[in-house]
Amino acid sequence: MRRIAVFVVGLAAFVPVSSAAAGVQISGIDTSAYPEVRVTVVAPAGTGRPALRENGAPVVGFSAANLASSKSVVLEVDRSQSMAGTKLASATAAAAAFVAAKDPSDRVEIVGFGHRAITLTHFSSSTADASAALQQLNVDQTQGTALWDAIVLAARGLEREFEPGHVIVVVTDGRDVSSSATFQEAVAAAHAARAAVYTIGIAGRGFTPGPLRALAAETGGEFLQASSTAQLKTLYASIVNALAGTWQIRYSTSARPGDTLRLSASVGGESGERSLRLVGTGVSQPTGTPPSSILPRAAWGAKTTMVAFAAIVGFLALLACGFLFGARSGSWLSARLAPHLGPTKASGKTRRRRGNRGALRGLFAATEKAFANVKQFRALQRLLTRADLPLLAAELLYICVGAGFVLGMLAAAAGVPALVVLAFMAVGGTLPVFWVRFKARGRIKAFDNQLPDLLITIAASLKAGHSFRHAIQAVVDEGAEPATKEFRRVLTETRLGRPMDEALAEMSDRIGSKNLTFVLNAVTIQRQIGGARAGRFDMVAETVRQRQQFARKIRGLTAMGRMSAYVLAGLPFVMAFAISLLSPSYMAPLWHTSVGHDLVALGLVMMTVGSLILKKIVSFRG
Repeated sequence: MRRIAVFVVGLAAFVPVSSAAAGVQISGIDTSAYPEVRVTVVAPAGTGRPALRENGAPVVGFSAANLASSKSVVLEVDRSQSMAGTKLASATAAAAAFVAAKDPSDRVEIVGFGHRAITLTHFSSSTADASAALQQLNVDQTQGTALWDAIVLAARGLEREFEPGHVIVVVTDGRDVSSSATFQEAVAAAHAARAAVYTIGIAGRGFTPGPLRALAAETGGEFLQASSTAQLKTLYASIVNALAGTWQIRYSTSARPGDTLRLSASVGGESGERSLRLVGTGVSQPTGTPPSSILPRAAWGAKTTMVAFAAIVGFLALLACGFLFGARSGSWLSARLAPHLGPTKASGKTRRRRGNRGALRGLFAATEKAFANVKQFRALQRLLTRADLPLLAAELLYICVGAGFVLGMLAAAAGVPALVVLAFMAVGGTLPVFWVRFKARGRIKAFDNQLPDLLITIAASLKAGHSFRHAIQAVVDEGAEPATKEFRRVLTETRLGRPMDEALAEMSDRIGSKNLTFVLNAVTIQRQIGGARAGRFDMVAETVRQRQQFARKIRGLTAMGRMSAYVLAGLPFVMAFAISLLSPSYMAPLWHTSVGHDLVALGLVMMTVGSLILKKIVSFRG
């Protein structure tokens, strides 16, 4: 008789699964996100994607996710005092077996709940954290069972997950007695997270299966009851089998509030139907669901967030008006000057191009005027001048914004998290500035290499009896870029009436060469106190040449240290990429566990400190 009883109990545990597998059924319909309708369809495993019809018409353009793969799962284990002993040990062992048998792409989080709910691990595709948390799970010392709080906590975690399938599996032996959330709030949180809740109830004293069965029915999940803890592993396995035939479908309905939805799902020649009346659905966003996952849930409900968004929108509107007025003023100036420039002939395409360029010039002029007193904006213009690029600081600013936007859009299209998208946008926005800085350094280096020969040419011209202006003209005639262009500009400024000392000082600030500053200081002192000018230039040329030779010698002596720093800084990244490519499972604990994330952050900090120390060792400022 005992064997027969065990057989009957085991058969009862599989009744929901076998009934689901017998045909196609719609186990849940969620209209809280109207006009989006979420439908949970249970079909025989391996029969393929189901087709959906609404009021007899086929639904097109819907998205369907099978819960057998690519899903995020929250395992919730009751650790209240009623679970002490064999119940908790069997529940954790069954959950550990479920984690060990999961699909490698599934992301799992562990939540324990007693008198309150606690997140024990974060979502990870590795089993290391989950297995360790389950092994260390113990009985809560405070009496109480916060079942609905645990559902809400799990749902909030699932809202931030990008996997198409969201599942909550909860095992408990009692009813909720200490939650601050209600049953309706738990159901609403599960709907907001698009999560199907699978409940496992352990029969015993004080066990009430009604709320668990209602929770599973409301969310498109399934309720399973175990008469003993020995059946828990079997029930977890039945949930795995049920997930293989469960589909979560989302689509936008054309029905209006008050209409009746008659949904029919079919696959493999079998079909299931269910009807629902749309009542109380008049908004497209359910209550409590944030408009975007970029900001946390609490930020969207705060009044300061709305005020901040209003201030940003107002500032952008004022900025757009300023740009518009600036463009109109530029066009007005061009129109006033056009009658005095004589007749011009241009095609319609050329006129349109000139009109577009005029609008852009007005936009750039308005931007230059708006940020003229900003220190960083002036530094950006000075950097462009040193790089000898025919761009305005406003143009480079818009290039940076465009590059950041394009890179951010590519990252968003790849499906990376929002914070990573922001990081890509920051990198894209700084890349043009780094390129300009690279061009400026190359130009300064080229000028420094030409400087000793230029000084010797000036000294030779002075020895031949020419004036200082003629000596600079000789440099312009016989030199090479970029020195020729800079000295030609000096001569042009002096012809327009600017003193020679001011023109040379302006050239020094424009180029940013320390050696040139040293030379101009010596020339200015010599012009003020007099003396042999040609000999002074010979001496300065020799000093500059010796400084350059000394700098090259220092770079040669520190080349090994610099190369060692490059290798030590780049080797961890290269090895991490290579091992991740060759053996992803070996690196999975590092990339997909909280301990691994902490180790990566610690390693980055240590590498940064070491790189700064190595840079200090190999750098020389003389």
